[in-house]
Amino acid sequence: MKLDVQQLLAEIREAKSDAKACDRMIEQYMPFIRSETAKFLKRSPAQDDDELSIAMFAFYEAIRNYSPIKGAFLRFAALSIRSRLIDNYRKERRNQGHISLDTPIGNEEDGLALIDTVEDESRPLEELGVREATQQEIAHLTQQMSSFGVSLTDVADNAPQQKRTLAACQKAIRYAREHQELLEEFLRTKRVPIKQLAEGAGVEKKTLERHRRYLVAVLLVCTNGYEIMRSHIMQVLKGGEVS
Repeated sequence: MKLDVQQLLAEIREAKSDAKACDRMIEQYMPFIRSETAKFLKRSPAQDDDELSIAMFAFYEAIRNYSPIKGAFLRFAALSIRSRLIDNYRKERRNQGHISLDTPIGNEEDGLALIDTVEDESRPLEELGVREATQQEIAHLTQQMSSFGVSLTDVADNAPQQKRTLAACQKAIRYAREHQELLEEFLRTKRVPIKQLAEGAGVEKKTLERHRRYLVAVLLVCTNGYEIMRSHIMQVLKGGEVS
């Protein structure tokens, strides 16, 4: 069935201000929500799976946060769902550390620890879901950067090397995040608003101009639902601050 974009946008506008309309939209798109959850779990989600509830909430957040400037809604919603699922997965992994798996069990002669008795067949599948979701986002980011005339190699070569220059770029990025209209202008025109960023952040315009390609990548990470990539992509991009 062909998606009516105008009808979808009308449904989103109504759902933003009407809770019942929002519930109807979530119900209408449950097959999509279940499909995105299944991609992460590598299996069909059960009705009582926490991941399915998290995905539903992420879809609700996508409705609330969406604007046409952010591209296709379903792409935006899919990224939001994967973001929440990966965040939950990482939190669960951290919480597992509250119980030591090295705790000895049985007799000392046995030399066994709790971890030796644990078989977690789901973990490789969950980790595969994380890797594949990250790869998909990197591919999408790379494609989007290409429309700005920038590649990942360009960005790595153009990343600021000195602390002072990096700090100036971070101030500009922080200012852009605090002024949504600048990010929208950036996406619409495919040009970094160097002058506004320099004046608003109180940094030298020449510094930002020298690192325009770097700014393109980091500003894109600030938009379009790339939340799950931030910690990874910032390491690749040598310290851009978007947290």
